Amino acid sequence: MSGNASIRLITFDLDDTLWPVAPVIVRAEHRMRDFLDQHAPEVYRRLDRDDFARIREAVLEKQPALLHDISTLRRDVLKEALRTCGYADVDALAAGAFAAFLDARHDIEYFEDALDTLELLSRRFTLAALSNGNADVARLGLDRFFAFHLSAERVGRRKPHPEMFERALQEAGIGADAAVHVGDHADDDIRGANQVGMATVWVNRSGTPWDLEDVTPTWEIRTLKELPALLV
Repeated sequence: MSGNASIRLITFDLDDTLWPVAPVIVRAEHRMRDFLDQHAPEVYRRLDRDDFARIREAVLEKQPALLHDISTLRRDVLKEALRTCGYADVDALAAGAFAAFLDARHDIEYFEDALDTLELLSRRFTLAALSNGNADVARLGLDRFFAFHLSAERVGRRKPHPEMFERALQEAGIGADAAVHVGDHADDDIRGANQVGMATVWVNRSGTPWDLEDVTPTWEIRTLKELPALLV
């Protein structure tokens, strides 16, 4: 596809494609706990990780659609945890704890190849973000590169469900042969985009062997710096 002028849209995964997500979530969890330790200290005195997991399962059993809306899911889990510990003003407390989490969720450090690559590609292609997570591209300032952002919450489906990718093609007003998806996750990103006929770029920073037998990426790269040579 090098030099192929038919490509008009490049969609990007966010977490672990543009930044490492594990340290972000750890920090966000700590900020949330700090808030609760200050305002609702009984929560972490009485509940451990297994308790939170059971609460989450119970919430999802009642509202399975929340699997696609992780922000509401986290708030509802917090509310149930607060109720379990005897707190009354669960809405306000859960909102405060989630706000602390979300602030830290947007305190990220990009991979060193991310922003320059987005800047370069945005000059020639329409770029879009497709994410199962709750990072807000406008809050991060990435809307200067991305024409639109589709989240699992907005679409009502998580990758690898094809609807996420189909919606992106509809939003851009193009066919799958004019689009390519870039992401780190073999199933969510590569299989998902492959289902609708999009070309794919697997961002494999660690050199992990490919382990899916029924689908393969169009390209595999170790760094986003390789993208412009493939697509421009």
